[in-house]
Amino acid sequence: QVQLVESGGGLVQAGGSARLSCAASGRTFSRNAMGWFRQAPGKGREFVAAISWSGGSTYYTDSVKGRFTLSRDNAKNTVYLQMNSLKPEDTAVYYCAASDSSGIYAYTPKERYEYNYWGQGTQVTVSS
Repeated sequence: QVQLVESGGGLVQAGGSARLSCAASGRTFSRNAMGWFRQAPGKGREFVAAISWSGGSTYYTDSVKGRFTLSRDNAKNTVYLQMNSLKPEDTAVYYCAASDSSGIYAYTPKERYEYNYWGQGTQVTVSS
């Protein structure tokens, strides 16, 4: 059974940092793109960031560029989202996702339909 388990959320003050982790189990995703989405209260789930299978390519939504960094450790089957300079508008449930498409060079999917596996989400609350 494939599982993506997020961790690292919590309550953070504005301007602070948090690091989210997403650990995969049940199969390896070392040849698959992975990404993060978030959903704020009353809003739809939006794309945050994606990373290619090798880690050589990343893509970020404009609102987090320069503040968030996505990385991966394929040996640990884990991706990390480092979030700095957090703002109250970053408050959301953050979801990790993995694509089933394998080995595509520089592939950083940005749409929900491009992902096949999803975690349960972790809450990040940024207080002002």
